[in-house]
Amino acid sequence: MADLDETDRRILELLAADARRPYSDIADEVGLSAPAVSDRVANLRDSGVIERFTVDIDRSRLREGANVLVELSVPPGEVDAVREAVGSADAVEHVFVTASGAVVCSVRLPVADIRAWVTETVGAERLREYDVRPLASAEWRPSVGEDVAMACAECGNTVTSEGETARIDGDRYHFCCPSCRERFAERYDRHDAEA
Repeated sequence: MADLDETDRRILELLAADARRPYSDIADEVGLSAPAVSDRVANLRDSGVIERFTVDIDRSRLREGANVLVELSVPPGEVDAVREAVGSADAVEHVFVTASGAVVCSVRLPVADIRAWVTETVGAERLREYDVRPLASAEWRPSVGEDVAMACAECGNTVTSEGETARIDGDRYHFCCPSCRERFAERYDRHDAEA
């Protein structure tokens, strides 16, 4: 699956809007049979385009508290650990890491507990500073976008119809050219031999 066609893009859009939408409904929208849609979704999952199906929870209906945006400034070596700690916290809806290395998250918390939550979740030793801004509203709209294309596992370039796909150790990888596939496989084999 080097190229995603218009039908794949439309299937992704429909699943992004409602991941529980029946394949028969999607089939009606894209002009295919339900089994054909199921096959396409399986190919999208197998190729890594679809990682998982999730649910978007409106936490405002489940708990009291303020919906806030928290920006955490942490040392560069702590970004991944802080992102994981924040991402696993119950009150967090979304987590982002900015290009500058700040960890930003959307959280619903009782106003009085924000400082305690930040220091307990992140740890005072990892935290340089933080900023909290109340959110008036929040909306999450995952979109497929216009330029959806597979990226080469070796160099990151766009994989076109001339690209190659390889299954390595049970995982499927896409490459823009044979030389990228060979370099990736060599490095993978070398890493396996060292382990």
